[in-house]
Amino acid sequence: MTETPFRAELAQHIASLRRFALALSRDETEAEDLVQECLARAIAGAATWRPDAPLRPWLFRILHNVHISNLRRQRVRSAWASAAQRGESAEADQALKVEVEQTLAALERLPEPQRAAVLLVAVDGLRYDEAAQRLGLPMGTFMSRLARGREALRTVMDGTRRPDLRVVDKP
Repeated sequence: MTETPFRAELAQHIASLRRFALALSRDETEAEDLVQECLARAIAGAATWRPDAPLRPWLFRILHNVHISNLRRQRVRSAWASAAQRGESAEADQALKVEVEQTLAALERLPEPQRAAVLLVAVDGLRYDEAAQRLGLPMGTFMSRLARGREALRTVMDGTRRPDLRVVDKP
């Protein structure tokens, strides 16, 4: 595999990323996991990095976002565990599971452009301008798709639309 300028510059920042990850997590194993996930996301999203922009802040932002996502995930898991200890898990888990399944089904019915906009903002936690840039869209087009996607999800989740009716994206 030939080394691209992106990968060569990426390799220069690994030690800094490790130090930053260790400062964030205070645990060597978790820090290594953070750096690995950061590098995987950076390589996967290399097309979104602007070569005229410095790579280091972009990598540190990815690492920080991965860390925040992990903290949120741990918070949800610990909330579920404490609810299970209190005996609330059966009803709460079942209701949550049904809601998650309904949300996923509603997302699947969205046209790809709307689904991508909603997922980048809601799941990946990107800012609107970052998500628009990642999709290669003007901000107005992105905001329109996001608004239509959110409205379609609300409509389907509120039950005002038949579950089998596909939501259509405008060009």
